[in-house]
Amino acid sequence: MKRFNVLNSLVFKLHKNSHENIFSITKLFSSASQPLTEMEADQVTKQQLLDSINSSQWHFIKQVSPKLTPSLVSSTLFSLQKTPDLVLQFIAHIESHCLDARTRCLAIGIVSHLPSQKPALQLFKRAINDGLATNIEFFDALAISRDELGVKSSIVFDFLIRAYCELRKGDDALKCFDMMKKKGISPKVETCNEMLSLFLKLNRTDTAWVLYAEMFRLRIKSSVITYNIMINVLCKEGKLKKAKEFMGFMDSLGVKPNIATYNTIIQGYCSRGRFEAAHGVLSTMKDRGVPPDSYTYASFVSGLSKEARLEEASMMLGKMKEIGLVPDARTYNILIDGYCNKGDLDLAFSFRDEMVEKGIFPTASTYNVLIHALLMECKMSEADHLLKEMEEKGIAPDVITYNILINGYCRGGNAKKAFDIYDEMVVKGIQPSQKTYTPLLYVLCKRNRMKGADNFFEKIQGKGVYPDLIMFNALIDGHCAIGNMERAFALLKEMDIKKVTPDEVTYNTLMQGRCREGKVEEARELLEEMKNRGIKPDHISYNTLISGYSRRGDMKDAFNVRDEMLNIGFNPTLLTYNALIKGLCKNQEGDLAEELLKEMVSNGIKPDDSTYISLIEGMQTVDNCSLSSDL
Repeated sequence: MKRFNVLNSLVFKLHKNSHENIFSITKLFSSASQPLTEMEADQVTKQQLLDSINSSQWHFIKQVSPKLTPSLVSSTLFSLQKTPDLVLQFIAHIESHCLDARTRCLAIGIVSHLPSQKPALQLFKRAINDGLATNIEFFDALAISRDELGVKSSIVFDFLIRAYCELRKGDDALKCFDMMKKKGISPKVETCNEMLSLFLKLNRTDTAWVLYAEMFRLRIKSSVITYNIMINVLCKEGKLKKAKEFMGFMDSLGVKPNIATYNTIIQGYCSRGRFEAAHGVLSTMKDRGVPPDSYTYASFVSGLSKEARLEEASMMLGKMKEIGLVPDARTYNILIDGYCNKGDLDLAFSFRDEMVEKGIFPTASTYNVLIHALLMECKMSEADHLLKEMEEKGIAPDVITYNILINGYCRGGNAKKAFDIYDEMVVKGIQPSQKTYTPLLYVLCKRNRMKGADNFFEKIQGKGVYPDLIMFNALIDGHCAIGNMERAFALLKEMDIKKVTPDEVTYNTLMQGRCREGKVEEARELLEEMKNRGIKPDHISYNTLISGYSRRGDMKDAFNVRDEMLNIGFNPTLLTYNALIKGLCKNQEGDLAEELLKEMVSNGIKPDDSTYISLIEGMQTVDNCSLSSDL
């Protein structure tokens, strides 16, 4: 090591009998194996750093790291520009304060010469996430470092754009693209493809087209991947005819469509139920010598399953197997989900068994679909058994699994089991989502545990979960059910504060609460408030008022609401007639009630038990009155 060479030279300069110099030698030798003092660390030089880096003394680098400055690090990096692998290790062993934006850009400029692109991209992503600089500042620092290193290639700018793309920061990537143009540098087509792909994922198709046009202006030659992305953009926009024409356009330019090109268009047609057109594209690709793959058939299976054409979807799976293609777990999951939605669990499980026989392992999605279907049919023990099987096979339940279980047990009214599952997922470190909390809050409200529901609502917000309309509606319904209208209206105000727009369910619930109190006029005011907010009342809104007036015996007002309901195009429902008949019978207007019964039947509405009970009770009241008058 260099330090010992220095010490050897010192020895020859020492006087033989000098005790002071002997003490100095001892001190120097001992310091070689002991940590540096604060003063020694302050005096670390570039040469010491270089010696330590070249001899892989990373413990020394870590030790002095707190005292290093960006200036010293930059100077060291310049000396290491021919050894990018050592630069990568060096910056991995020093603290982030040693690396300002310019130093990091210098390091990235050197590391970009490595055969793998991943290290440079990772360094950029880390720098961006650390918030060291804006996109403009990074670009400028990169331009300076590039000039200082004498690099001619534009690769470092491409890496910056690609890093922003991987972090889904499309606007930052676009800004860097514009700055490259101003410097007269064109990004590589691969970089442009990454930007186009990002804007496609972000559903910013207009931006994708602007960028694509700019590529043409800059004469950046499109690759087959570029064309495939733009065909995907057209499919996403629903412009399937243009997508097919675009495929012809790329063919005319000498770029042959590949399997991904055809699959993109087939998937576009299948997702919109245009299976005949999809089969046409399938024939074309076969004629051109491009054999379909598993994804091709999976698109048909998915589209047909979505349209509930499960027999045809199963046939496509059969054709796929006939030509020697092996369906993947996703294809089987689509069919399993389709048959679960149809309620045919036997066939759904048979597909699960088939995939296992073929050596295709079920995924968490497979189990999630089957567990959900079992819970919807209230087959709780079977769902529990499947969950155990899932864990035995080493497939960890995810947040979707737990949400399905919690929702299923909440629907079944088993609040304890639902909260036990919630506790389990938290213990396992699985972050609950809004879909986790909503059914838990709902089941508390349905069981009239409103104090617990309010506390849970506060707890949810404390975890940073923003309450949605369903949560507010559940709470308002629960408080209305127990007659706590003050709290219900306080929640309505809270919705306005949090900018959660109420809907007809919110107002119908409040109207029902007022009607239970006998305050039908206030319920009527809520109907008007609802209209003023631009919320359209529905059957339930009017039936609530009709029921409220009828219960009070105010039949004139009840029929006025019925007429208002008819005038805006709502036909009376069974609930409407039952409320009116009950009110008429209560007022001993049996003849009118019988006429209403005839009208009800002539309108094709079949009376139910409630209708007949109201009529019988009405007749008993009339008979009792007649008997009293005779006496």
